[in-house]
Amino acid sequence: MSSDLLVDLHDDLGGDDSPSAALDQLKLVQDKQWPPDDPVSLSKSASDIKSLGGTSHLPWDDPFYDIARHQIVEVAGDDNFGRKVIVFNACRMPPQHQLDHHKLLMYLKQTLDKYVESDYTLIYFHHGLTSENKPSLSWLRDAYREFDRKYKKNIKALYIVHPTMLIRTILILFKPLISFKFGRKINYINYLSELEEIVKCDQLVIPNRVREYDDKIRLSLKPSVVPGPISPPRSPPLPFQQFGVPLSALRHRAADSEGIPLVMRDTTGFLQENGLKTEGIFRRSANVSLVKEIKQKYNSDVDTESQAERIRNMLTSLPEENYASLRFLIQFLAQVSAESEVNKMTNANLAVVFGPNLLWGQDASMTLSAIGPINNFTRILLDLHQEVFIQ
Repeated sequence: MSSDLLVDLHDDLGGDDSPSAALDQLKLVQDKQWPPDDPVSLSKSASDIKSLGGTSHLPWDDPFYDIARHQIVEVAGDDNFGRKVIVFNACRMPPQHQLDHHKLLMYLKQTLDKYVESDYTLIYFHHGLTSENKPSLSWLRDAYREFDRKYKKNIKALYIVHPTMLIRTILILFKPLISFKFGRKINYINYLSELEEIVKCDQLVIPNRVREYDDKIRLSLKPSVVPGPISPPRSPPLPFQQFGVPLSALRHRAADSEGIPLVMRDTTGFLQENGLKTEGIFRRSANVSLVKEIKQKYNSDVDTESQAERIRNMLTSLPEENYASLRFLIQFLAQVSAESEVNKMTNANLAVVFGPNLLWGQDASMTLSAIGPINNFTRILLDLHQEVFIQ
């Protein structure tokens, strides 16, 4: 066992070997070498709270105001996959005697209740959890049990940022209680730069104390192993791309005379006609797969007729035998995707499999920047196969 953590187990467990009984008897003792807590940690978090424009998201007479004012639990928009992000900040937890942990658990459940019907992501910033503010193991055990299948089903990932020997040991101790399926959703994030693959860090309002700690551990590494910002190669924008491009670019892509982007006009127009009386409008996140599909359609130009015509004209340059083989294959794949409710092979999934085998980049190399447009074109070909391959 590491010297960072001493685990004392009572010798007498009353003859009960169950994990629950063992955890009831478990006691964690901080080693003398444990790093001291920053005495101004709580005052630092106060500046973060003020930066959000107030001391709480809730009115003072709300039953959870005394919990919410600490901003331990935050909702931070969507991740890079369109899933709602819930953040838990350990450094903002006050000392144990100043916090009702049961009420904190109820507040966390109330927050999650608004989003658990759709996919969501949980990010836990571990730095700042000390002997003064850490909850008991029995509370952690009860908290895990409190969250039934409704909460665990749609959580797609739990990211633990800046994990220590303490949190790793706790998870090992809880292993008998954690289902295998849920255990696969737990991921360790050692540096904030690694979070960029999942979510834009700027939208998280990360406490200053956590950022300073991240800078400290990065500087303590040798230059050769210091992690840098992850910059994966980006696909070039499509000719009609509506998402992921500057608003200035959208002025020339089907924006109206006032410069309002097409997506905004279409979305608000639909809601004005169909959604203004919908209870809880905007409260729940949309289906991630549906959002992705609609974004792809907008990025590919939603003018189906002109798009099909352009593709049809382009394919006329193919040799006759190539055209016949392509038409035969695409029509077969359309039959496969028609059964996607069962086989899970939608047009998008089929495009990922067959796109790189049907098309190549101009330099004949299959780079990451080329795969995106290739798969997108293949999906469009499948979507519009009836209009493209007119009998």
